Amino acid sequence: MSLKTLGCFRKSEGFTLVEALVALLVLSIGLLGVAGMQLKALQSAHAGYQRSVASLAAQDAQERLWGKLKSSFPACPDPNSVNHEEWQSNWELVLPNLQPLTYSDEGSCTFTVDLTWDEGRFGGGAETFSYTFRLPGTT
Repeated sequence: MSLKTLGCFRKSEGFTLVEALVALLVLSIGLLGVAGMQLKALQSAHAGYQRSVASLAAQDAQERLWGKLKSSFPACPDPNSVNHEEWQSNWELVLPNLQPLTYSDEGSCTFTVDLTWDEGRFGGGAETFSYTFRLPGTT
């Protein structure tokens, strides 16, 4: 006696159209989830890139102030002596809607540079990066 001749095995010889459609639905939902995760990964990578550029811009601001230290030593340089317009034009190309540079002197030749720019690309708001440094060799 063959297995095909038994009645219970004749009903399960292949997939039905409903089973194939359910499998397709589950697969498509999974692919939508993967696409959403990819979008989030791109947003996070772009935000990380912008924060890296902001860190470089803040270090550039520090070096510009450090350059003014030579003429004012042993006193701390005046943050207003730095050409802010030149700095702004150099960095606003990579940080969209970069706000003007602000230094704040915290005493003992310790400064804080605050950078603010518009995230913009993925609908984010304004981002702020604060960078604190102390110029060497001063009291």
